[in-house]
Amino acid sequence: MHLPLYYSLRKCVTHLRVCCHTDYNDLGRLGAPLVSTITAAQEKSVWGRRHWLILLMFLAIVIGYSDRVNISVAAVSMKEQFGWSQTTKGFVLSSFFIGYMSCMFISGWLCIRFGGKLVLGAAVLWWSVFTLLTPVAAGVSIPVLVVARIGMGMGEAAMFPAAIQMIGIWTAGREKDRSNSIVLSGIPLGTVIGLLATGWIVGHYAWPMAFYAFGVVGVLWCFAWFAIASDDPGSDPRVTQSERTLLADNRKSPAAAMAKMPWEILLFRSSVWALVATHFATTWTLYMLLSWLPSYFRDVQQVSIADSGFLSAAPWLSMFLMTYVGIWLSQFVIRKTGRVVFGRKLLQCIGLLGSGAMLLLAQYTHSVGAALAVVCAATGLLGFCWVGYGSNFLDLAPRHSGLLVGFSNTFATVPGIIGVAIAGWLVDVTGSYSATFALAAAVSVAGAVLYMIYGSDKVLID
Repeated sequence: MHLPLYYSLRKCVTHLRVCCHTDYNDLGRLGAPLVSTITAAQEKSVWGRRHWLILLMFLAIVIGYSDRVNISVAAVSMKEQFGWSQTTKGFVLSSFFIGYMSCMFISGWLCIRFGGKLVLGAAVLWWSVFTLLTPVAAGVSIPVLVVARIGMGMGEAAMFPAAIQMIGIWTAGREKDRSNSIVLSGIPLGTVIGLLATGWIVGHYAWPMAFYAFGVVGVLWCFAWFAIASDDPGSDPRVTQSERTLLADNRKSPAAAMAKMPWEILLFRSSVWALVATHFATTWTLYMLLSWLPSYFRDVQQVSIADSGFLSAAPWLSMFLMTYVGIWLSQFVIRKTGRVVFGRKLLQCIGLLGSGAMLLLAQYTHSVGAALAVVCAATGLLGFCWVGYGSNFLDLAPRHSGLLVGFSNTFATVPGIIGVAIAGWLVDVTGSYSATFALAAAVSVAGAVLYMIYGSDKVLID
């Protein structure tokens, strides 16, 4: 070998050996910014197991809300066929929430005790069966239909506790906020699909077909969920090593989680009750709009049944899009201020106060276009709340979020029972929707004020 070349190669090898045996502490000090960048990049890594689960949970929320709202459109035909009054229709619509509220807290407990995979899968199967049974129940009698709606509500009670519990286990860092908001964005998208599809089905087929179609979709989802989902990233053989490392801190056995659960925190912390109050205010407007928008466009704006379903879907599409605007705005505010709680409160107050203001304007609209614009604005702004209070569960209870969601949603389901029924009663008594919208605006203001004063992002239950 040519000597100069030989000595040059030896010198290169020597330098390489020196580099390979460099003190890793020195490398850590020199490369800390790079390590930080790589860690952040891992949180946004290529599609992994956790992303499949987020997608399936998003679809579960879509299916759940499609099943929940299709009766809002179908009830227009059902009311005409069975001769219901507005009060009777309101009672049928609100009966869902009796089952929903009664099983909410126990669903949160079951998620921690048995895991989100089993609870969410069983819940979707349960409510899908009752969706399929709804036309038969309606043909028998109103009491039987009410029982079917209560049964469906019992199944959907586990939807949010199980999904948010799984998010707490399967995501880390800043991914928690994004994943939680993405899953919750299934609420407006499911509403859009449910309203549009039901309006089309009712217009072209008989109204029972809507319940049969949506019920079958839910059953099919269950096959995919049980084949793919897992409760533990550490034992899932399809999780990559990098993803398992990223999620390692989230592992905790259900028994240990329940043993360390400080139950008194749920009852004696102002930040918990502030979250409950603003959650209650959000769902008051949400459930009122879910249940009565098709009837509002049908009765006040004099549109057809098919068109009322189409027009009622537009506000929920607005909410779906505004949820992602809210995700961006929240992360921008938190990044600029360094204060998570400020971002939560800002988004929640914009959502509640803005939505309430738009509902007050609705009484001054005198055309279909103007009414649609105002209702779209009200519903779209409400989408900011999924990034506000919706992410606060993971702030206060990162690994017990399912139980906290079940506790809060028990109270937040009350508007589905009394709010929806009161809306029907107010329409019957006043002959308009103005009082119903004004009441929703007042509740929104109260919820925003309480959350602004007492809301917090301090961890209460690790």
